[in-house]
Amino acid sequence: MKSTILVTGGAGYIGSTLVPKLLDLGHVVRVVDRFYFGAESLDAARKAAPDRLQLVRADVRRLQPSVFEGVDAVIDLAGISNDPSCELDPGLTRAVNFDGSISTMRLARDAGVKRFVLASSCSVYGRGEGLGLTETSGLNPVSLYARCKADAEQELFSLRRTGFAATILRLATVFGLSPRMRFDLAINVMTKNAYTRGQITVDGGGKQWRPFVHVADVAETMILMLGEDLARVDGEIFNVGHDANNVRILNLAYRVRDVIPGTQIVMAPTDPDLRNYNVRFEKLAGLVDGNKFRTVELGIDEVLGALRGGRVDPDDRRWYTLQQYRFLLDVERTYREMAMDGRVLS
Repeated sequence: MKSTILVTGGAGYIGSTLVPKLLDLGHVVRVVDRFYFGAESLDAARKAAPDRLQLVRADVRRLQPSVFEGVDAVIDLAGISNDPSCELDPGLTRAVNFDGSISTMRLARDAGVKRFVLASSCSVYGRGEGLGLTETSGLNPVSLYARCKADAEQELFSLRRTGFAATILRLATVFGLSPRMRFDLAINVMTKNAYTRGQITVDGGGKQWRPFVHVADVAETMILMLGEDLARVDGEIFNVGHDANNVRILNLAYRVRDVIPGTQIVMAPTDPDLRNYNVRFEKLAGLVDGNKFRTVELGIDEVLGALRGGRVDPDDRRWYTLQQYRFLLDVERTYREMAMDGRVLS
């Protein structure tokens, strides 16, 4: 059945992959985004389905109820991502990643939205206790980003009621090509650095575990959740990834080097990374054939191919979340100073 799907953060790394897939299925898609990284990542989608793609420039902290009119389902991707970016302004991060998400949930519920899918993160496991963490394992978030996700999960389930189905997806670390690229994610940045510098720097000791999932597999899983029987997904949490994609960070560097021979691996003199989690994905495999999830090597190959072919500029500031946010904060600070000097009229 064709629906109207609202995607917050729909011009981001995951959203720019998800939105075209939703349009291909015939859905109407309403994207809510600040477009801090531009809207160009959705240009092809706009050309392909101009009558079914709606772009709304708005802040999730201040959405109007009218944004949710006629919406059947919400996929909440909005937020400040990446731990260093979150630490730039902790108060702002909490306001966007938690308060903004809660506001979105409540507005959606009050507007009669039937399904709500929250993009959470396996980082909520933080300093994981043992190997093979499941959806029932204890949470031990060690970063502000992860704490906001854990708190948002709890709040979403407290808002559930008949007619407002809620599903939480704890995403593994995402990788792969997207129209809005990111080179601050482990597989992507290692591949880029191996290609452009001939060197990979491993932080945190390299022994820490991470699970990985391709951005297209994330998008396809989200679409699956929208169409799945409510009895199987309402009130449920799913780890999103594949068991075979649990990799120690140092071993990940070796796997990139296998694809790009001659790459030098350098161990950074940093403290051990407290984030260490090895995750199981059996629950999701009960809904989808996880064995068909894309491999780490496929991600390395496609990112490398895009770099070699000139399809992705490794120096574009927009592909680095921290750099872009710093730039935007500097611009905002400059305008405030100019306004105080009387050079800009408010």
